[in-house]
Amino acid sequence: MIRRSFAPRREIIPGRTIADVRIRSPRPAGRRMTGGRCMFANRIYNADARNMSFIPDGVVDLVVTSPPYNVGKNYATHDDCLSMEEYLDLLEQVWRECYRVLAPGGRIAINVAGVDRKPYLPLHAYITLQMIRLGFQMRGEIIWNKGASVGVSTAWGSWCSPSNPTLRDLHEYILVFSKEDWRMGHRGETDLTPEEFVTYTKSIWEFPTVSAKKVGHPAPFPLELPSRLIKLYTYKGDLVLDPFNGSGTTCQAAALLGRRWIGVDIDPGYCALAEKNMRTLVDGAGGAGLGAASGVAGA
Repeated sequence: MIRRSFAPRREIIPGRTIADVRIRSPRPAGRRMTGGRCMFANRIYNADARNMSFIPDGVVDLVVTSPPYNVGKNYATHDDCLSMEEYLDLLEQVWRECYRVLAPGGRIAINVAGVDRKPYLPLHAYITLQMIRLGFQMRGEIIWNKGASVGVSTAWGSWCSPSNPTLRDLHEYILVFSKEDWRMGHRGETDLTPEEFVTYTKSIWEFPTVSAKKVGHPAPFPLELPSRLIKLYTYKGDLVLDPFNGSGTTCQAAALLGRRWIGVDIDPGYCALAEKNMRTLVDGAGGAGLGAASGVAGA
């Protein structure tokens, strides 16, 4: 089991501490609470998301994730060049586990792009059909307009000719679903402002991408993406899961916004990177951005 701990606990606001963050090898979920504390949350699990038996049924309020796109990106520990059938089967097993761990009324938001192959593969369409088949209720889809931040593509196809012009993707999708119930109910404190509500409920979002080289992961998304989804779809103290955790952006956003979090990734290197990023977040915030969080728990 890989364990990397933070520095000793330190006080961030009266009555709250940031404890150790450790990568945890999965064990089946036992008791959910010990002394009033959720023992499986605020942890990074080095595990295969097709089997998240270390998370009890019906406890997660929101899943925010972006699956690997199966286009040969450089992941150290798993194949990103599966057949289409194998790839979709892998995803469906993960979505089935997400359905199990989500609470009734819980939501899942999946960031995905099309794959520029011949023919073009609309992954968002395949995933949407999977989710509906598994029993999820589709709430809608958000178009993330990446605009000029994606750089200038020169994949024109036939330049200035109708022979074979190529469409250049400047957008990705965020697919949003609910488990069973549409409504979550009023059960806690919200930090969503009226201005944010108006912006976040629009079906087109515009904010820049982040550099894969800078983040250290081949397919990162910016902190803005999970932050918007977390504020829109959860209350403070709710539990957020990313089953393809990567560099840990979803967990960072959840911690900053006072939510509990779980990150799962099959690659131990990315688990270590996510832990490092969380340490940087904690040290950089000095507790100010984590004041409403339930704490970063040790293993």
